[in-house]
Amino acid sequence: MTARTIIHVPRRFVAHEWGGTETVVLEISKQQRAAGLSPLIITSMALADRAYEEINGIAIHRYPHLYPFFGLDAAARAAMDKKGGNLLSFALLRALVKQPDVRLFHAHALKRLGGTVRTAARWRKLPYVVSLHGGIYDVPAAELSDLTKPIQGKFEWGKPFGALLGARKVLDDADHVICVGDSEAQKAKAALPHDRVSYLPNGVDCQRFTTGNGQRFRQQQGIAPEAFLIVNISRIDSQKNQLGLLEAFVRFLPGAPQARLVLIGPETQPAYGDKLRAFITTNQLAAAVTIIPGLNNESGSLVDAYHAADAFVLSSRHEPFGIVVLEAWCAGRAVIASRVGGLQALIRDGETGLFFDPDASDSADQLAAQLRLLHEDPARRQQLGAAGRAEALAHYDWSRIGARLETIYQQAEEDATRRWPRRS
Repeated sequence: MTARTIIHVPRRFVAHEWGGTETVVLEISKQQRAAGLSPLIITSMALADRAYEEINGIAIHRYPHLYPFFGLDAAARAAMDKKGGNLLSFALLRALVKQPDVRLFHAHALKRLGGTVRTAARWRKLPYVVSLHGGIYDVPAAELSDLTKPIQGKFEWGKPFGALLGARKVLDDADHVICVGDSEAQKAKAALPHDRVSYLPNGVDCQRFTTGNGQRFRQQQGIAPEAFLIVNISRIDSQKNQLGLLEAFVRFLPGAPQARLVLIGPETQPAYGDKLRAFITTNQLAAAVTIIPGLNNESGSLVDAYHAADAFVLSSRHEPFGIVVLEAWCAGRAVIASRVGGLQALIRDGETGLFFDPDASDSADQLAAQLRLLHEDPARRQQLGAAGRAEALAHYDWSRIGARLETIYQQAEEDATRRWPRRS
Protein backbone atom coordinates (compact mmCIF):
# COMPACT_ATOMS: atom_id res chain seq x y z
CA MET A 1 0.00 0.00 0.00
CA THR A 2 1.35 3.43 -0.95
CA ALA A 3 2.09 5.73 1.99
CA ARG A 4 -0.09 8.85 1.97
CA THR A 5 0.91 10.91 5.02
CA ILE A 6 2.82 14.15 4.49
CA ILE A 7 4.23 15.45 7.76
CA HIS A 8 4.71 19.22 7.91
CA VAL A 9 7.01 20.44 10.69
CA PRO A 10 6.88 24.20 11.37
CA ARG A 11 8.52 25.72 14.44
CA ARG A 12 5.14 26.76 15.89
CA PHE A 13 1.54 26.78 14.74
CA VAL A 14 -1.17 28.72 16.61
CA ALA A 15 -4.15 30.70 15.32
CA HIS A 16 -3.63 33.73 17.60
CA GLU A 17 -0.07 34.40 16.34
CA TRP A 18 -0.70 33.80 12.65
CA GLY A 19 1.84 34.65 9.99
CA GLY A 20 2.88 33.83 6.45
CA THR A 21 4.42 30.46 7.31
CA GLU A 22 1.21 29.33 9.02
CA THR A 23 -0.83 30.40 6.00
CA VAL A 24 1.42 28.47 3.62
CA VAL A 25 1.47 25.29 5.72
CA LEU A 26 -2.30 25.30 6.16
CA GLU A 27 -3.10 26.05 2.53
CA ILE A 28 -0.79 23.42 1.04
CA SER A 29 -2.15 20.94 3.59
CA LYS A 30 -5.68 21.70 2.36
CA GLN A 31 -4.56 21.18 -1.24
CA GLN A 32 -2.94 17.87 -0.32
CA ARG A 33 -6.03 16.66 1.51
CA ALA A 34 -8.14 17.52 -1.55
CA ALA A 35 -5.72 15.44 -3.66
CA GLY A 36 -6.32 12.37 -1.48
CA LEU A 37 -3.23 12.66 0.73
CA SER A 38 -3.14 12.80 4.53
CA PRO A 39 -1.33 15.95 5.66
CA LEU A 40 -0.40 16.21 9.33
CA ILE A 41 1.22 19.12 11.17
CA ILE A 42 3.67 18.18 13.92
CA THR A 43 5.13 21.09 15.85
CA SER A 44 6.18 22.42 19.25
CA MET A 45 4.04 23.78 22.09
CA ALA A 46 5.38 27.30 21.46
CA LEU A 47 2.63 29.84 22.27
CA ALA A 48 0.07 27.01 22.48
CA ASP A 49 -2.06 25.71 25.32
CA ARG A 50 -3.31 22.54 23.62
CA ALA A 51 -1.34 19.49 22.53
CA TYR A 52 -3.90 18.61 19.86
CA GLU A 53 -6.05 20.84 17.67
CA GLU A 54 -7.67 20.91 14.27
CA ILE A 55 -7.68 24.01 12.08
CA ASN A 56 -9.78 23.81 8.92
CA GLY A 57 -9.86 20.05 9.35
CA ILE A 58 -6.06 19.70 9.44
CA ALA A 59 -4.75 17.88 12.52
CA ILE A 60 -2.03 19.58 14.57
CA HIS A 61 0.01 17.62 17.11
CA ARG A 62 2.19 19.67 19.46
CA TYR A 63 5.02 18.44 21.67
CA PRO A 64 6.95 19.90 24.63
CA HIS A 65 10.16 21.75 23.78
CA LEU A 66 12.95 23.64 25.46
CA TYR A 67 15.70 26.10 24.62
CA PRO A 68 19.07 24.62 25.71
CA PHE A 69 20.67 27.75 27.18
CA PHE A 70 21.64 28.46 30.78
CA GLY A 71 20.24 31.59 32.36
CA LEU A 72 17.11 32.12 30.26
CA ASP A 73 14.28 33.95 31.99
CA ALA A 74 10.59 33.72 31.12
CA ALA A 75 10.74 36.83 28.95
CA ALA A 76 13.59 35.42 26.87
CA ARG A 77 11.79 32.10 26.39
CA ALA A 78 8.60 33.92 25.38
CA ALA A 79 10.57 36.02 22.88
CA MET A 80 12.04 32.89 21.32
CA ASP A 81 8.61 31.24 21.18
CA LYS A 82 7.41 34.24 19.21
CA LYS A 83 10.32 34.45 16.78
CA GLY A 84 13.37 32.47 15.80
CA GLY A 85 13.91 30.30 18.87
CA ASN A 86 16.33 27.41 18.24
CA LEU A 87 14.31 24.81 20.09
CA LEU A 88 14.98 21.20 21.05
CA SER A 89 12.25 18.57 21.41
CA PHE A 90 12.96 14.89 21.99
CA ALA A 91 9.20 14.18 22.15
CA LEU A 92 8.77 15.66 18.68
CA LEU A 93 11.59 13.50 17.31
CA ARG A 94 9.95 10.43 18.81
CA ALA A 95 6.64 11.36 17.15
CA LEU A 96 8.30 11.72 13.74
CA VAL A 97 9.99 8.35 14.10
CA LYS A 98 6.83 6.52 15.19
CA GLN A 99 4.22 8.12 12.92
CA PRO A 100 2.90 5.41 10.55
CA ASP A 101 2.21 5.56 6.81
CA VAL A 102 4.66 8.43 6.14
CA ARG A 103 5.41 9.28 2.53
CA LEU A 104 7.58 12.34 3.08
CA PHE A 105 8.66 14.89 5.70
CA HIS A 106 8.39 18.60 4.93
CA ALA A 107 10.45 20.81 7.29
CA HIS A 108 9.48 24.46 7.57
CA ALA A 109 12.37 25.39 9.85
CA LEU A 110 16.13 24.91 10.12
CA LYS A 111 18.56 24.63 13.05
CA ARG A 112 17.80 21.92 15.65
CA LEU A 113 14.21 21.45 14.51
CA GLY A 114 15.33 20.99 10.92
CA GLY A 115 17.97 18.59 12.22
CA THR A 116 15.23 16.67 14.02
CA VAL A 117 13.39 16.20 10.72
CA ARG A 118 16.65 15.21 9.00
CA THR A 119 17.38 12.62 11.68
CA ALA A 120 13.90 11.08 11.54
CA ALA A 121 14.06 10.91 7.74
CA ARG A 122 17.47 9.23 7.74
CA TRP A 123 16.47 6.72 10.39
CA ARG A 124 13.40 5.79 8.39
CA LYS A 125 15.06 6.06 4.98
CA LEU A 126 12.38 8.49 3.84
CA PRO A 127 12.73 11.71 1.84
CA TYR A 128 12.54 15.16 3.36
CA VAL A 129 12.26 18.61 1.83
CA VAL A 130 12.91 21.99 3.44
CA SER A 131 11.13 25.29 2.79
CA LEU A 132 13.04 28.50 3.49
CA HIS A 133 10.14 30.76 4.46
CA GLY A 134 12.22 33.37 6.20
CA GLY A 135 15.28 32.98 4.05
CA ILE A 136 18.84 32.24 5.10
CA TYR A 137 21.06 33.37 2.22
CA ASP A 138 19.24 36.66 1.64
CA VAL A 139 18.77 37.97 5.20
CA PRO A 140 20.21 41.33 6.38
CA ALA A 141 22.71 41.26 9.25
CA ALA A 142 20.43 43.42 11.40
CA GLU A 143 17.65 40.85 11.12
CA LEU A 144 19.98 38.05 12.21
CA SER A 145 21.12 40.15 15.16
CA ASP A 146 17.51 40.66 16.29
CA LEU A 147 16.92 36.91 16.27
CA THR A 148 19.81 36.23 18.65
CA LYS A 149 19.17 39.03 21.18
CA PRO A 150 17.36 36.81 23.75
CA ILE A 151 20.37 34.45 23.98
CA GLN A 152 23.21 36.96 23.90
CA GLY A 153 25.55 36.28 26.82
CA LYS A 154 23.89 32.93 27.60
CA PHE A 155 25.76 29.62 27.61
CA GLU A 156 24.35 27.13 25.11
CA TRP A 157 24.46 23.57 26.37
CA GLY A 158 22.52 22.19 23.40
CA LYS A 159 25.31 22.28 20.81
CA PRO A 160 26.11 18.57 21.11
CA PHE A 161 22.47 17.75 20.36
CA GLY A 162 22.58 20.01 17.33
CA ALA A 163 25.63 18.13 16.13
CA LEU A 164 23.97 14.75 16.69
CA LEU A 165 20.90 15.88 14.79
CA GLY A 166 23.00 17.25 11.94
CA ALA A 167 21.55 20.75 12.34
CA ARG A 168 24.22 22.24 10.08
CA LYS A 169 23.67 19.60 7.40
CA VAL A 170 19.90 20.08 6.97
CA LEU A 171 20.15 21.89 3.64
CA ASP A 172 23.11 19.89 2.32
CA ASP A 173 21.34 16.57 2.91
CA ALA A 174 17.79 17.62 1.98
CA ASP A 175 16.19 15.80 -0.92
CA HIS A 176 14.96 19.21 -2.05
CA VAL A 177 15.22 22.82 -0.87
CA ILE A 178 12.29 25.12 -1.62
CA CYS A 179 12.74 28.89 -1.70
CA VAL A 180 9.72 31.20 -1.72
CA GLY A 181 11.81 34.04 -3.14
CA ASP A 182 13.61 33.95 -6.49
CA SER A 183 16.67 35.84 -5.19
CA GLU A 184 16.94 33.38 -2.29
CA ALA A 185 16.76 30.45 -4.72
CA GLN A 186 19.60 31.83 -6.83
CA LYS A 187 21.80 32.31 -3.78
CA ALA A 188 20.92 28.86 -2.45
CA LYS A 189 21.92 27.25 -5.76
CA ALA A 190 25.27 29.01 -5.59
CA ALA A 191 25.91 28.10 -1.95
CA LEU A 192 24.77 24.49 -1.72
CA PRO A 193 26.80 21.48 -2.95
CA HIS A 194 23.85 20.16 -4.99
CA ASP A 195 21.26 21.36 -7.47
CA ARG A 196 18.16 20.16 -5.60
CA VAL A 197 16.78 23.69 -5.24
CA SER A 198 13.52 25.14 -6.58
CA TYR A 199 11.84 28.52 -6.50
CA LEU A 200 8.23 27.97 -5.48
CA PRO A 201 6.32 31.14 -4.63
CA ASN A 202 3.58 31.30 -2.06
CA GLY A 203 -0.01 31.28 -3.19
CA VAL A 204 -3.33 32.84 -2.28
CA ASP A 205 -6.98 31.87 -1.95
CA CYS A 206 -8.06 34.63 -4.30
CA GLN A 207 -11.74 33.73 -4.07
CA ARG A 208 -11.69 34.32 -0.33
CA PHE A 209 -10.14 37.79 -0.57
CA THR A 210 -12.09 39.00 -3.60
CA THR A 211 -15.22 39.82 -1.60
CA GLY A 212 -15.16 41.88 1.58
CA ASN A 213 -16.98 44.68 3.39
CA GLY A 214 -14.65 47.63 3.74
CA GLN A 215 -17.42 49.90 5.02
CA ARG A 216 -18.07 47.51 7.92
CA PHE A 217 -14.38 47.57 8.91
CA ARG A 218 -14.31 51.38 8.79
CA GLN A 219 -17.39 51.58 11.00
CA GLN A 220 -15.88 49.14 13.50
CA GLN A 221 -12.69 51.20 13.71
CA GLY A 222 -14.36 54.62 13.68
CA ILE A 223 -12.87 55.58 10.30
CA ALA A 224 -14.85 58.01 8.16
CA PRO A 225 -15.97 56.82 4.71
CA GLU A 226 -14.14 59.72 3.06
CA ALA A 227 -10.84 59.17 4.89
CA PHE A 228 -7.86 58.02 2.81
CA LEU A 229 -7.03 54.77 4.56
CA ILE A 230 -3.59 53.14 4.51
CA VAL A 231 -3.40 49.56 5.79
CA ASN A 232 -0.38 47.49 6.78
CA ILE A 233 -0.87 43.82 7.72
CA SER A 234 2.25 42.12 9.07
CA ARG A 235 3.88 41.13 12.33
CA ILE A 236 4.69 44.04 14.64
CA ASP A 237 8.40 43.49 14.25
CA SER A 238 11.45 45.53 13.28
CA GLN A 239 11.81 43.40 10.13
CA LYS A 240 8.45 44.73 8.95
CA ASN A 241 9.58 48.33 9.47
CA GLN A 242 6.30 49.87 10.62
CA LEU A 243 8.40 52.67 12.13
CA GLY A 244 9.51 53.62 8.62
CA LEU A 245 5.88 53.67 7.55
CA LEU A 246 4.99 55.95 10.47
CA GLU A 247 7.81 58.32 9.54
CA ALA A 248 6.45 58.50 5.99
CA PHE A 249 2.91 58.97 7.29
CA VAL A 250 4.00 62.01 9.30
CA ARG A 251 5.32 63.57 6.09
CA PHE A 252 2.20 62.63 4.13
CA LEU A 253 -0.40 63.75 6.69
CA PRO A 254 -0.20 67.57 6.26
CA GLY A 255 -1.42 67.23 2.66
CA ALA A 256 -4.13 64.73 3.60
CA PRO A 257 -5.34 65.66 7.10
CA GLN A 258 -8.22 63.16 6.95
CA ALA A 259 -5.88 60.23 6.27
CA ARG A 260 -5.80 57.26 8.61
CA LEU A 261 -3.24 54.48 9.08
CA VAL A 262 -4.05 51.03 10.48
CA LEU A 263 -1.32 48.58 11.51
CA ILE A 264 -2.56 45.02 11.95
CA GLY A 265 -0.48 42.12 13.25
CA PRO A 266 0.65 40.13 16.29
CA GLU A 267 3.52 41.63 18.27
CA THR A 268 6.46 39.27 17.82
CA GLN A 269 8.70 42.00 19.29
CA PRO A 270 6.79 43.72 22.12
CA ALA A 271 9.61 46.23 22.64
CA TYR A 272 9.25 47.28 19.01
CA GLY A 273 5.51 47.71 19.54
CA ASP A 274 6.32 50.02 22.47
CA LYS A 275 8.62 52.01 20.18
CA LEU A 276 5.80 52.45 17.67
CA ARG A 277 3.39 53.61 20.36
CA ALA A 278 5.97 56.07 21.68
CA PHE A 279 6.41 57.51 18.17
CA ILE A 280 2.64 57.85 17.82
CA THR A 281 2.42 59.71 21.14
CA THR A 282 5.41 61.97 20.46
CA ASN A 283 4.08 62.96 17.04
CA GLN A 284 0.48 63.37 18.24
CA LEU A 285 -0.84 60.69 15.87
CA ALA A 286 -3.24 58.96 18.26
CA ALA A 287 -6.29 60.15 16.33
CA ALA A 288 -4.85 59.09 12.97
CA VAL A 289 -3.13 55.77 13.69
CA THR A 290 -4.63 52.53 15.00
CA ILE A 291 -2.70 49.40 16.01
CA ILE A 292 -4.72 46.18 16.00
CA PRO A 293 -2.70 43.35 17.61
CA GLY A 294 -3.64 40.72 15.07
CA LEU A 295 -6.87 39.46 13.53
CA ASN A 296 -7.71 35.77 13.45
CA ASN A 297 -6.79 34.33 10.09
CA GLU A 298 -10.34 33.01 9.65
CA SER A 299 -11.94 36.27 10.70
CA GLY A 300 -14.02 38.14 8.16
CA SER A 301 -12.52 41.30 9.62
CA LEU A 302 -9.15 40.43 8.06
CA VAL A 303 -10.66 40.36 4.57
CA ASP A 304 -12.69 43.47 5.33
CA ALA A 305 -9.51 45.32 6.33
CA TYR A 306 -8.06 44.86 2.85
CA HIS A 307 -11.27 46.07 1.23
CA ALA A 308 -11.38 49.13 3.50
CA ALA A 309 -7.94 50.25 2.32
CA ASP A 310 -7.26 52.90 -0.29
CA ALA A 311 -3.62 51.81 -0.27
CA PHE A 312 -1.89 48.73 1.13
CA VAL A 313 1.72 49.22 2.24
CA LEU A 314 4.32 46.56 3.03
CA SER A 315 7.32 48.47 4.33
CA SER A 316 9.61 45.55 5.27
CA ARG A 317 13.39 45.82 5.42
CA HIS A 318 13.61 42.14 4.52
CA GLU A 319 10.91 40.04 2.82
CA PRO A 320 11.50 36.64 1.18
CA PHE A 321 8.11 36.81 -0.52
CA GLY A 322 5.22 38.87 0.91
CA ILE A 323 2.04 36.80 0.88
CA VAL A 324 0.00 39.78 2.10
CA VAL A 325 0.67 41.46 -1.25
CA LEU A 326 -1.22 38.64 -2.96
CA GLU A 327 -4.11 39.05 -0.52
CA ALA A 328 -4.23 42.81 -1.15
CA TRP A 329 -4.15 42.19 -4.91
CA CYS A 330 -7.10 39.80 -4.72
CA ALA A 331 -9.01 42.53 -2.89
CA GLY A 332 -8.18 44.87 -5.77
CA ARG A 333 -6.04 47.18 -3.63
CA ALA A 334 -3.17 49.33 -4.85
CA VAL A 335 0.10 48.19 -3.27
CA ILE A 336 3.23 50.07 -2.22
CA ALA A 337 6.11 47.85 -1.14
CA SER A 338 9.79 47.87 -0.29
CA ARG A 339 12.19 47.13 -3.10
CA VAL A 340 13.78 44.19 -1.23
CA GLY A 341 14.11 40.41 -1.42
CA GLY A 342 11.34 38.45 -3.08
CA LEU A 343 9.16 41.53 -3.52
CA GLN A 344 11.40 42.63 -6.38
CA ALA A 345 10.40 39.56 -8.40
CA LEU A 346 6.79 39.56 -7.25
CA ILE A 347 5.86 43.16 -8.15
CA ARG A 348 6.34 44.93 -11.47
CA ASP A 349 7.05 48.54 -10.57
CA GLY A 350 4.42 50.88 -11.98
CA GLU A 351 2.29 48.01 -13.29
CA THR A 352 1.19 45.89 -10.33
CA GLY A 353 2.55 48.06 -7.54
CA LEU A 354 4.87 50.88 -6.53
CA PHE A 355 8.26 50.59 -4.85
CA PHE A 356 10.34 52.58 -2.40
CA ASP A 357 13.78 51.85 -0.94
CA PRO A 358 13.55 51.24 2.84
CA ASP A 359 17.31 51.57 3.31
CA ALA A 360 17.76 54.86 1.45
CA SER A 361 18.52 58.03 3.41
CA ASP A 362 15.33 59.56 1.99
CA SER A 363 13.23 56.42 2.49
CA ALA A 364 10.42 58.19 4.34
CA ASP A 365 10.23 60.87 1.65
CA GLN A 366 10.07 58.21 -1.09
CA LEU A 367 7.21 56.39 0.62
CA ALA A 368 5.36 59.63 1.37
CA ALA A 369 5.63 60.59 -2.31
CA GLN A 370 4.11 57.26 -3.39
CA LEU A 371 1.27 57.76 -0.91
CA ARG A 372 0.62 61.24 -2.33
CA LEU A 373 0.52 59.80 -5.85
CA LEU A 374 -2.19 57.31 -4.88
CA HIS A 375 -4.07 59.84 -2.76
CA GLU A 376 -4.27 62.34 -5.61
CA ASP A 377 -5.05 59.86 -8.40
CA PRO A 378 -7.97 57.49 -7.68
CA ALA A 379 -7.82 56.17 -11.25
CA ARG A 380 -4.21 55.13 -10.69
CA ARG A 381 -5.23 53.28 -7.54
CA GLN A 382 -7.92 51.41 -9.44
CA GLN A 383 -5.55 50.57 -12.29
CA LEU A 384 -2.88 49.14 -9.98
CA GLY A 385 -5.45 47.17 -7.99
CA ALA A 386 -6.98 45.62 -11.11
CA ALA A 387 -3.57 44.69 -12.51
CA GLY A 388 -2.58 43.09 -9.20
CA ARG A 389 -5.76 41.03 -9.05
CA ALA A 390 -5.20 39.76 -12.60
CA GLU A 391 -1.62 38.80 -11.66
CA ALA A 392 -2.73 36.89 -8.56
CA LEU A 393 -5.46 35.00 -10.43
CA ALA A 394 -3.16 34.08 -13.31
CA HIS A 395 -0.12 32.86 -11.38
CA TYR A 396 -0.64 32.41 -7.65
CA ASP A 397 -3.77 30.39 -6.98
CA TRP A 398 -3.05 27.70 -4.38
CA SER A 399 -4.13 24.93 -6.74
CA ARG A 400 -1.29 25.88 -9.09
CA ILE A 401 1.23 26.03 -6.24
CA GLY A 402 0.02 22.71 -4.85
CA ALA A 403 0.51 20.98 -8.21
CA ARG A 404 4.04 22.33 -8.51
CA LEU A 405 4.81 21.22 -4.95
CA GLU A 406 3.69 17.67 -5.77
CA THR A 407 6.19 17.63 -8.65
CA ILE A 408 8.94 18.66 -6.21
CA TYR A 409 7.90 15.89 -3.82
CA GLN A 410 8.20 13.34 -6.62
CA GLN A 411 11.68 14.64 -7.46
CA ALA A 412 12.63 14.34 -3.77
CA GLU A 413 11.38 10.74 -3.69
CA GLU A 414 13.44 9.87 -6.75
CA ASP A 415 16.53 11.36 -5.13
CA ALA A 416 15.93 9.48 -1.89
CA THR A 417 15.53 6.23 -3.80
CA ARG A 418 18.93 6.75 -5.42
CA ARG A 419 20.50 7.31 -2.01
CA TRP A 420 19.09 4.23 -0.37
CA PRO A 421 16.50 1.55 -1.25
CA ARG A 422 13.20 1.97 0.54
CA ARG A 423 12.46 -0.35 3.39
CA SER A 424 10.04 -3.08 2.41
